[in-house]
Amino acid sequence: LNFGCLTITIANGPCYRLNGKQDGPDVAIKLKSRRLFWRILLRPDLAIGEAYMDGSLIIEGNDLDPFMALLMANNSHWQNHWLSKLGLFAGNYLAFWQYFNLPGRAKRNVAHHYDLKDSLFDHFLDPRRQYSCGYFHDVSETIADAQINKLARIGTKLCLQPGHHILDIGCEWGGLANALYEMQPNISVTGITLSENQHAYARQKAQQDQRGRHLKFELCDYRHQRGVFDRIVSVGMLEHVGERHFNSYFASIARLLAPNGVALVHSIGVHQTARRCNRWLNKYIFPGGYLPSLEQMTRAAGQQGLKILDIEIMRGHYAETLRHWRRGFRANIAAVREEYDERFIRMWEFYLAGCEYFFRCQDGMVFQIQLAHDHNAVPLTRRYISQDENQYRIRLCQKTRSGKPSRSKS
Repeated sequence: LNFGCLTITIANGPCYRLNGKQDGPDVAIKLKSRRLFWRILLRPDLAIGEAYMDGSLIIEGNDLDPFMALLMANNSHWQNHWLSKLGLFAGNYLAFWQYFNLPGRAKRNVAHHYDLKDSLFDHFLDPRRQYSCGYFHDVSETIADAQINKLARIGTKLCLQPGHHILDIGCEWGGLANALYEMQPNISVTGITLSENQHAYARQKAQQDQRGRHLKFELCDYRHQRGVFDRIVSVGMLEHVGERHFNSYFASIARLLAPNGVALVHSIGVHQTARRCNRWLNKYIFPGGYLPSLEQMTRAAGQQGLKILDIEIMRGHYAETLRHWRRGFRANIAAVREEYDERFIRMWEFYLAGCEYFFRCQDGMVFQIQLAHDHNAVPLTRRYISQDENQYRIRLCQKTRSGKPSRSKS
């Protein structure tokens, strides 16, 4: 260890005390077998999460926060150990074939996560069901406030005008499409997704709110989409595309975007070295997930002839978003237990906590990249963002109070 202290007690076996060189969390865990100890030593990125899910790794005090803080603080140190490198080599060889994200595999990957029951997401997301990073003006804001801030900021950067036709790539449950319509009612939005569950929900809600003339949702891979759009937005999609398909992704945006159009890509990523999601996250949560670097994204966009007009790096916002999601999930744990077993609940808690501390302690961040064919497609300064954002935010808050973004039954 470099940071903190870790006490490991093995059932019917010895107890080990590891003291780091620098101060950090002091954590004690119990392992139910010596075999598990060696599994964790060789391949921690998979074995730790599985052991926690199965209840064979028990954290003293049942508090994931100091445990995750300890893991993240020592992650880079462990990755340089020869045992970890041996396990990583074997894992990467087996995972190589999982990252050819062809349309059939892409659809299965989406279904693995996003076709879970809607009620699960309602237990921790905001009323607009935004499953992506919020934008906090102040840490005292609620998750609903932060998501409205994010939506208003996106709408502002798209420079919405009456008559615009907008494409939402990876539209989830239609929350962004509905918000764009609320910000500028004289537009039309086409949302595409590979999730059958999200598609059905988005269509039902548009009809329920009598917005079917303006909002259209399709089951479609972005590579197969046709048409020309004044604006294109894609939130939380790029990290699921796969490294080998970045050029195809940005080529599709370039092909679909009008000559004077504007596109906005909102994606998680990392500050320096791009990498795949760890094996546990890839196996249980996001198959095929990938963490791109900013350099990787901008290079791929530029190779397709797109001009980068603006980049915003959102550093601590996703950690705060995940903190709110964890709190909401725990607050509704009794309702979750009516539909899911303890292993699933522990898996979901481990996922949310692990991601929170990755964004809080390591180099995870969120990028918003504004793109166009014409470098004069948006105003020369960011002044328009501050001018329009608050107006959009007020409109969205008014719609929220009136009950418009309420969830449809599914």
